Amino acid sequence: MNADLPTLLEAFPDLRVAVVGEAMLDSYLAGSAERLCREAPVPIVTLGGRTDAPGGAANTAANLRALGARVSFLSVVGADESGARVLAALERAGVPTEDVLEARGRRTLTKTRVLAEGQMVVRFDEGDQGPVDADIEDRLIERLTSLYHRCQAIIVSDYGYGVLTPRLQAVLQELQARLPRVLVVDARDLAGYRRVGVTAVKPNYAEAVRLLGELPHAGVRERVAQVAAGGERLLELTNARIVALTLDTDGSIVFERGRPAYRTYARPTSHSRAAGAGDTYVSALALALAAGATTPAAAELAAAAAAIVVAKDGTSTCSRRDLREHLLAGDKALGPERVAERAAFYHRLGRRIVFTNGCFDILHRGHITYLNRAKALGDVLVVGVNSDAGVQRLKGPDRPINALEDRLQVLSALSCIDHIVAFDEDTPVELIRAIRPDVYVKGGDYTRERLPEASVVEALGGEVQILPYVEDRSTTNVIARVRAKHDDGDGRRAWDGRPRRRDDAPDRSRPVHGEPVVRRAAAASSGGAPGGADRGTEAR
Repeated sequence: MNADLPTLLEAFPDLRVAVVGEAMLDSYLAGSAERLCREAPVPIVTLGGRTDAPGGAANTAANLRALGARVSFLSVVGADESGARVLAALERAGVPTEDVLEARGRRTLTKTRVLAEGQMVVRFDEGDQGPVDADIEDRLIERLTSLYHRCQAIIVSDYGYGVLTPRLQAVLQELQARLPRVLVVDARDLAGYRRVGVTAVKPNYAEAVRLLGELPHAGVRERVAQVAAGGERLLELTNARIVALTLDTDGSIVFERGRPAYRTYARPTSHSRAAGAGDTYVSALALALAAGATTPAAAELAAAAAAIVVAKDGTSTCSRRDLREHLLAGDKALGPERVAERAAFYHRLGRRIVFTNGCFDILHRGHITYLNRAKALGDVLVVGVNSDAGVQRLKGPDRPINALEDRLQVLSALSCIDHIVAFDEDTPVELIRAIRPDVYVKGGDYTRERLPEASVVEALGGEVQILPYVEDRSTTNVIARVRAKHDDGDGRRAWDGRPRRRDDAPDRSRPVHGEPVVRRAAAASSGGAPGGADRGTEAR
């Protein structure tokens, strides 16, 4: 499916997803603390309220339901008060509970957090973590076999607490071999699922370095470099097609067989009480993949959903409405004066600003890779975009294909971009003077001598970086292929090449020959994100 990110959400209600894993109860006991205990130097918390939320795999199921999917949740709880609270929390979230089995004599997994004046004082965990008994295991296998055939996707949320027994994993392997589904696994022991036929796995940084047999690093750049170097090994060790490695506040890196690594970037937040963002991430990732999204588009959607949850209190979910509003309202486009103000602020903070510019008429994999590489050269990426008149002067009367407002919205969906600014001049010299970038990036089909703006960058103390260019990744080639496919009988093209705006929608009551379909977001790339930038001014 080639669709922009908000449109991709429309497919979610048509998807049925099964979640298999350990249900937990996340309880929050909130109160006030005005004095210390005499027996020990600890605060006395006067409790004022309690909030329960689905935790663990139950939170994954709740997120899927909030995102609009039809959910089946296969798990086990104890016949105790905590188990009843889990079921009640799931029902409030709209998650059916008929496949949550009750095991007598088993204590429900519970995480209880005590909060004083909004700050967490202590967390204590309880519940049985051993394998379920044989009778429960048989019932789980029976339910899994039944659910599997009704679902487009399966999510395994395995905390290693006894639900995903070796027998259950073996049955899942057999089912996946006979009738492959989108299968996403979030487990502490990812290597244990190597033979199951996994579509994607979602390790966090600690799980990834443990899988690689390496020691963890402290710095952000060191962590990113470490896992980037181990990407191919992670794919081999897990035998997954996709490894979506989350880096907490540093975003994620997604590895895919046969594609370059793709990184998403998290927006910093001061929130300290968020929990379960990984469950949200894996839920959105699985839904996007099941809906047919490309891997970069699925990663962007998952990162956006996780960002919403991180900004909330406690164990939360991301609704489809929240995600749509986030995608549509997160306008990164700024005017020249405003972007200059932001740049000055970043300079005062000592942030390294990277600037690049171009037409970005039809976003393709080369653009996405190019922009990700540009972002990696600093802390803040600002992208200048040629106006419609500017593109026409540079490219000819048939360009741009997409109007400026659409090109800006497409670029806004990429998490690697921090700010976008339109300009009408033939070169971005005035923007460069206003932004004073530390690095000015161009595609590999340019040389230093062909960039008149390079001397301005260097005079302001910045540097010019030419990124590698990969052949056959250009908008010009895309347009040529479209035109070749849509010539009419006598060789004329019915498409006039002018920018399509919202009020230019063709009359669908009669056939339209030669009209190109141009999508408006990261998902418009036809796969992962290999390749360099476009040729000519399109790379600018």
